[in-house]
Amino acid sequence: MLKNMQESSKEWNISFAGCGFLMAYYCGVYSCLFERAPFLLKGVKKICGASSGALMGAILACQMSPAKSCENLLEMSREARKGTLGAVHPSFDLLKIVRNFLNHDLPEDAHLLASGRLFVSLTRVSDGTNVLVSEFDSKEDLIQALICSCFYPLYCGVIPPRYHGIRYVDGALSDNMPFSGLRNTITISPFSGESDISPYGSPFYFHDIYYNNVSIHINFINAHRVVIAFFPPDPEVLAEMCQNGYKDAFLFLKENGE
Repeated sequence: MLKNMQESSKEWNISFAGCGFLMAYYCGVYSCLFERAPFLLKGVKKICGASSGALMGAILACQMSPAKSCENLLEMSREARKGTLGAVHPSFDLLKIVRNFLNHDLPEDAHLLASGRLFVSLTRVSDGTNVLVSEFDSKEDLIQALICSCFYPLYCGVIPPRYHGIRYVDGALSDNMPFSGLRNTITISPFSGESDISPYGSPFYFHDIYYNNVSIHINFINAHRVVIAFFPPDPEVLAEMCQNGYKDAFLFLKENGE
């Protein structure tokens, strides 16, 4: 598959599912692809994502440092773990922290690097329709689209943010893996399931469901991962998740002839 991609003129895409603090898995995947398959990152036509998947998509589109991305995520998790209520404490503003990191670390030409290449999944509040945004007027315009895609109702606040005058919430609520149905899309998810790069699933799963285009095995491990998505564990657990992402991406490359 990958050799065919490398030699073919056909286009391919990458799609990241929204997953909250499980984004640590993506940091590992990105590190592996960055080191071992740079042609894949440079040649990808569409980089798609919802919520934290959109954040990783922006990081990939701008070719940011994998190590820095992991460092930022660990810092966010440390902030979320402070206090008795952690991430759900009223004083904890996750999106403010995300915005600060994006303002500080995204290059000034991020909107140029992302336009036409990064597809951010949004859910329009007025009718629940999915909207994919792929053209950005400025760095701040790109950041605002990402913030809207990450806004999970109640968890992130009560009043949804606006993008170009329209209120949106988390893109995962309407399409959690854009373009996943296309044969030339590499799908990536931290939940065990049928995605191209995902954790090895336990043979003892009860059922397989599709949550807004993301394949997820119904088992106890994935149930625990859902909790981690909202309530980050110790940094050591996130670091292990990052390592697992690297290993799974490496296995994908190996199985596909890279």
